Amino acid sequence: MRRPAPLPAPAEEPAETTAAASRPRRRWPRASADAAGRVGAEGADAGSARAVGTDAVVGTSTPDAVRPPVAADDATPTIPVEPVDLVAAAEALASAEIPAAPISSGDVWRAARARRRALRAEIRRFTQRSRRRRIIWWSTTGALGVLLVGSVGAAYSPLFAVETITVTGTRAMDRTTVQQALSAQIGTPLALVDSDEVRAALTEFPLIESYAVEAHPPHDLVVRIVERTPVGVIRTDGGYTLVDAAGVELAAGADRPEGQPVLSVAGGTDTAAFRSAGQVVRSLPGDLRGQVAEVRASTMDDVTLVLADGKSVVWGSAEESALKALVLVALIDNSPGSRSFDVSAPGVPVVR
Repeated sequence: MRRPAPLPAPAEEPAETTAAASRPRRRWPRASADAAGRVGAEGADAGSARAVGTDAVVGTSTPDAVRPPVAADDATPTIPVEPVDLVAAAEALASAEIPAAPISSGDVWRAARARRRALRAEIRRFTQRSRRRRIIWWSTTGALGVLLVGSVGAAYSPLFAVETITVTGTRAMDRTTVQQALSAQIGTPLALVDSDEVRAALTEFPLIESYAVEAHPPHDLVVRIVERTPVGVIRTDGGYTLVDAAGVELAAGADRPEGQPVLSVAGGTDTAAFRSAGQVVRSLPGDLRGQVAEVRASTMDDVTLVLADGKSVVWGSAEESALKALVLVALIDNSPGSRSFDVSAPGVPVVR
């Protein structure tokens, strides 16, 4: 076998070319405009630096120990660079006045159109809000008006006319008679019932002390009556007159009503003695009141009761009448044979 021919040895390069290739490549910093202006002035110094084989300081603080060696025959000039303050540069740029761009007629037209559009939108929004507020206000007012008119119309219409009259509170009076006296109100709307006509109809009944009229829709008229309470009879030339505690004449007749005491009061029904006697009679319990045959009084402080069995009771004034009645009942039960009782001072009663 034939061996391949050996490759030819590379030609040796000149020593200067090899030395230049083995030198490290230097990175030259960018020089500012001011530094470039000073190139001519510092040319001599740079030449002297190259002659002695030293490097110039190029805007850095790199120690000499780490600087790459510089060949003495390097003809490139060295340009020193001063450090730049970035913060000061940024502030100067921010404070610099930027000239405004020229305003054309198209810019003016577009601005005017945008302003008109914004104005129309604001007017439309305000108008819608006002319209909505007016609609709500008129709707509420109309609903209330319809409700009011409907209520008044229904109240004054025959739909709420009186069909029944109910009378309550009568004891000595005939309820049917009172209903017949008020029958003129039947068919009248409840809101139109005449109170004067009702009062005139009830005035015919002297036993009525007070009354109240109530409308109960849809058709019921209720009359609540409080009857007068008779306290006794007064002897007259024609017989006996039934009166209440105020002296109002309730009835008159030739015979004495059963269960009513005779009132023998000096001065008549318009005196303080009569009013005191009437309060005493009204404060008596039902059982004791039925036993009283006569009530005598000359002043308001000397009321005396005469029982049906002839016993007398000195009552005194109308004060503490409820306590005096309790004491009298106890005295009668404990002393059935006594004929006289004095309860004018209920704390110290006297029995004879």
